[in-house]
Amino acid sequence: MIDTYLRRFVQPVFDQTAATMDRAGATPNQVTVGAFAVGLAAGPLVATGHPFCATGVLWLSGLLDVVDGSLARRTGRSSAWGTTMDIVFDRLVEVGVMLGLAARYPAAGTAMLWLMGAIIFSMTVFLTVGALAEKQGVKSFYYQAGVMERTEGFILFSAMMLLPAYLVPLTWLFVAVESFTGLQRFYEAHQIFSRNDM
Repeated sequence: MIDTYLRRFVQPVFDQTAATMDRAGATPNQVTVGAFAVGLAAGPLVATGHPFCATGVLWLSGLLDVVDGSLARRTGRSSAWGTTMDIVFDRLVEVGVMLGLAARYPAAGTAMLWLMGAIIFSMTVFLTVGALAEKQGVKSFYYQAGVMERTEGFILFSAMMLLPAYLVPLTWLFVAVESFTGLQRFYEAHQIFSRNDM
C-alpha cells in the first residue's frame, strides 16, 4: 500500500541514485545482483545476534532493489531476465530473514512456517495474475496493489528483528496481513478474469 500511494514522493531520490550509478557505469542487472548479495547477509546477521546490522543491510538491499528498476528505465535496458532475477532474489532475501529469525529464536519457528505459507499464497496469486493479465493484452507486468507490499514487509521484518520480545505476535500479525492481501488479490483476480469467462 505504501509503495502504491507514496512512491511518487520518493521517486526523485531513486532516480538521482540511478543517475549516479549510470555515470559510474553500473548496469541494472549488476545492481540487482548487488541488492541480492547485500540482502542475503540479513539472515546470517540476525541469526548471529546482530539485529541492527541485519536491519541496515535489509533496507540497503531494498533501496538497491528499487534503484535497479529506475536505472533500467533510465538506460532503456529493462529485460525479462532482470525482472526474473529481481522477483526471485526478493523472495530469497525474505526467506533468509525468516530462517535467520527462526534459527535465533526457535520458539518462533511455527509462526515462521505460517508466514512462509502466507507469502507463498500471496505471491502465487500476484505472479499468476501478472502473467495471465499480460497474455490478455496488457503491455507490461500487471501489478496488483495490496495492503501488504514490499515496504510494509520491510517494516514488519525490521520490527521482528529489533523487538525479539514481540517476535511471535509480530509474526502472526504479518501472517494475518499477508493472508488478507492474498485474498484481496485473489478476489481482484476473479473480478478481472470472470468478465472474460461470461
